[in-house]
Amino acid sequence: MRKPSDHRLSLRRRTMLALAAPVSALVLSLLIASVVLLASESNPIPAYGRMFRYGFELETLVDMLNRATPLYLSAVAVAIGFRMNLFNIGVEGQYIFAAILSAQVAATISLPAPLHLIVIILTAMGAGAAWSLIAGILKVTRGVHEVISTIMLNLIATNLVVAMLFRRWDVPDQSLNQETAAIPASGRMPNLNKVAELVTRDIEKGREIWGFLIVAIIVGLLYWVYVARTRPGFDLRASGINPLAAEASGVSPKRTVLVSMLLSGAVAGLVGLPEILGRDYAYGLQFTQMLGFGGIAVALLGQNHPGGIALGALVFGFLDSAAPILDVHGDAPQEIVEIMKGVIIFTAVITYVVAQRRRRDEEARAAARAMGDAQTEESETASPSDEEATLPPGPKTGGDDSPADK
Repeated sequence: MRKPSDHRLSLRRRTMLALAAPVSALVLSLLIASVVLLASESNPIPAYGRMFRYGFELETLVDMLNRATPLYLSAVAVAIGFRMNLFNIGVEGQYIFAAILSAQVAATISLPAPLHLIVIILTAMGAGAAWSLIAGILKVTRGVHEVISTIMLNLIATNLVVAMLFRRWDVPDQSLNQETAAIPASGRMPNLNKVAELVTRDIEKGREIWGFLIVAIIVGLLYWVYVARTRPGFDLRASGINPLAAEASGVSPKRTVLVSMLLSGAVAGLVGLPEILGRDYAYGLQFTQMLGFGGIAVALLGQNHPGGIALGALVFGFLDSAAPILDVHGDAPQEIVEIMKGVIIFTAVITYVVAQRRRRDEEARAAARAMGDAQTEESETASPSDEEATLPPGPKTGGDDSPADK
């Protein structure tokens, strides 16, 4: 008899359907970018060849990891909201606000190294969570859509940072760069060069692997455990799939919205720390922005799965790190990478929907076949066998005519 789980697709088939979206997006992006290069009278073959050769140099791979780390954190923050069907577009403002606040706190306090780092991380998480909680409260109390509120909060956060940095926390120096005070050595995250050089050659050109990569990996593991292995994570996913059914089973939608926004904002608060603790040791004009919107693209490409998000962050990090070589040698304009990223996002969304529908259809057909086979086996078990049907009736027992009485 078939087991109840036999209607599920095989692991190989499910893996192929899961990989269909990102692989198709990458292939289509290369094809469309090639057409654009040909239209601009550039040869795509040498351009791609030089970009991939440069991209796989050790120092470029270090840049890729450093670029992928904040993108991964941003994408996880976005994915937490997506799991609840919440569109937290405010990761941009949340991480910028958390970055300047944590940088100022880090430069002000004096603590031993491990404790100093913990305080900085908690400050950033608290600032990001508090900023995102505003949108959550507006949604559950006044019904304000999170897209509208988070976009407005992005503008407020950006201008608030400008006001604080330029008017209050700027430390004058001989350069024209405006930035907060420098973070002392106890608050800086050590790099991972020594660890990487155990299996590679020495990393040159002043490149350093930011130590915050370890924190990003831990965040990804915690995200997977929470969503896939805990009851609150199940409630979050259930509310995202069917809010009415989840509420009928006892899950509070308002509480789930607030928890989702708090967790998303807390992770968003970490996005700016890799640069602050690993490279600049202050918040200044050179601080990288637009990582929040980049995280949306990475989350879509990775289908909100921590492993898929990691691959998406590495792809985007590779493109950003390898793109400058195109301008140096004049093979193609550097903007071709932005075209590729846009096509990746566009095609990933389309192919993701197609793959999901295909998987649901195949699972439905497999379930129908399994139920039909089960019903057939039950009917065969319940009906008498041919041998029992052809046997003559046995002698009667008891009564006046029984052999025992004769």
